[in-house]
Amino acid sequence: MRTVENLDFSRPDEVRTFPHGQAEILQTSEGVVGRLVLAPGWRWSSDVKPAAGTEWCEAPHFQYHVAGRLRIRMADGTEFEAGPGAVTSLPSGHDAWVLGDEPVVVVDFFGATEYAKPG
Repeated sequence: MRTVENLDFSRPDEVRTFPHGQAEILQTSEGVVGRLVLAPGWRWSSDVKPAAGTEWCEAPHFQYHVAGRLRIRMADGTEFEAGPGAVTSLPSGHDAWVLGDEPVVVVDFFGATEYAKPG
């Protein structure tokens, strides 16, 4: 049986910081939900890759894009842009970067468990 939960990103269970951004983590009875806040200038391959130690982001994501614009490049060369209102499902093997001067905010319903988790 499911339980009632009322969680708020203003009081996350964990905050993981990295250059140009942070991942705010909520632990729910159904799993982890993360809010990624990425400042202008953020790029996964520059800001998270050194800590991840992988060529591409290996965290799969299922995200709702709240604010800002994100450019995403898959390992196979597929590239696209996502902005407010978009929902993206990304398998392992991608890079991404903030476009423009507005911070990107995404709510991640799948990939936040291990994203930018300290080693």
